[in-house]
Amino acid sequence: MFKKRSRKIYFLVFVVPTLIAFMIGFIYPFFQGIYLSFCKFRTTSNATWVGFDNYIKAFQNESFIRSFWFTALFVVVSVILINAIAFFVAYALTLGIRGSNVFRTVFFMPNLIGGIILGYIWKLIFDGILQNFGTNIVLDANFGFWGLIILMCWQQAGYMMIIYIAGFQSVPSDLYEAAKIDGANKKQLLTNVTLPMMAPSITICTFLTLTNSFKLFDQNLALTGGAPGVLSETSGTMIYQTQMMALNIYNTFYANQNSRGVGQAEAVIFFVIVVIIALAQLYFTRKREVQQ
Repeated sequence: MFKKRSRKIYFLVFVVPTLIAFMIGFIYPFFQGIYLSFCKFRTTSNATWVGFDNYIKAFQNESFIRSFWFTALFVVVSVILINAIAFFVAYALTLGIRGSNVFRTVFFMPNLIGGIILGYIWKLIFDGILQNFGTNIVLDANFGFWGLIILMCWQQAGYMMIIYIAGFQSVPSDLYEAAKIDGANKKQLLTNVTLPMMAPSITICTFLTLTNSFKLFDQNLALTGGAPGVLSETSGTMIYQTQMMALNIYNTFYANQNSRGVGQAEAVIFFVIVVIIALAQLYFTRKREVQQ
């Protein structure tokens, strides 16, 4: 009885402070943010309920819609490239080549650098290259898009590589031996043994790259700032061609004090979109794990 009571006491000592901090730092602001998305406000203390007006304005915001499609394209390309690069680098580094531990460290290091710093570093690199062609990364939307892709791949591939390496190392050697006895070649080993057993690692890496790509903000701010901008013929507002959803929400919220409710509504819409897509991805990839 004494041991059970002491366990309960220690449980409360460790859990309650963390739970309180979580409630104050996340749960309360989360629901407060949902409430404010239905309000017009300058500060949280003088919010006025306006219903769905903010959401209507958000969907009528041409810049927000443009940022959604730009983000969607960015996510598709970056998820495919990051996972492909990370998978094949991890595969190469598990073949027993000399210096594999050094290569793992080198590939992982970009993930330790902050996004803002990475953005400015790569901006200098791209501008140094593109000045030979009489342009720079903020003057051409195509250069801005692929610049963000390269930056994201360089930063994230090393982290995903570590997860894939763990997946490769968890595949039982007995399966490889049995497949080799049956006459399987290297390609067949990869497609029929390794890939099915790597399904959990693929699920994790796909989820992480998907959510990280959607949430990209600081790299976008530092590298292009959403530029170049074009004036919309329909609304007369400036549409930034490389502006992702997170940056668009930030700009909408701080554009003027009367647009903060719209920015908050955009944030809620963004949250719902990311949750739905992430859960759908987890459902389909985990379903594949069960089948395997």
